Amino acid sequence: MRFYIIALLTLAQFITFAQKQPCKFEINTTDSLGVYKETPSHLVYEKVFGNSSQLVFLSIGSDNSTPFLKLQIIQKSKDFIIPKCIDKNSRIYFQLTNGKIYTLVNASNDKCDNLIFNETDKENNRLLDCTFLFLKNDFEDLKKFPIMLMKIKLASDEKEYIISKELISEKINTKSNPESFFIDNLHCIMN
Repeated sequence: MRFYIIALLTLAQFITFAQKQPCKFEINTTDSLGVYKETPSHLVYEKVFGNSSQLVFLSIGSDNSTPFLKLQIIQKSKDFIIPKCIDKNSRIYFQLTNGKIYTLVNASNDKCDNLIFNETDKENNRLLDCTFLFLKNDFEDLKKFPIMLMKIKLASDEKEYIISKELISEKINTKSNPESFFIDNLHCIMN
């Protein structure tokens, strides 16, 4: 009898820990136009070198059951920063640990990042904010396998980002798990 009680308690504990974390939304609205959901931005890449830094944020959302990915690239430097632009040919590629590659296409208008001068820190800041759409509706591997590599093809250049398991930010003092971005968030917009 004790064996069954211990087994039952162990199974209950396993099920409790196996549950996905509750979803958090930056926007979650339903109106006459439909349902719009978007998760908060997650830091997936940070590079600090000398007096410059680059931060890459992702959030995922759904507009009337059409999933999308929002990308934000923030660059900061005391020196001149070369602008980044997107056009109709811009893409994001995600390679998962199982080798599968997902391609997302630009859904934003052609545009370049905005230059904002921070008078307090005497620093140039550039912000590129754009939206990408998934090419296929097969999300099973994204729900199961971590991201290994992200490649962003902009209008004038391409950059690859190695996605880490854990990222402790120097700039915004946060801790995140970039490689599990889709595993942790995709289920939130698929409901």
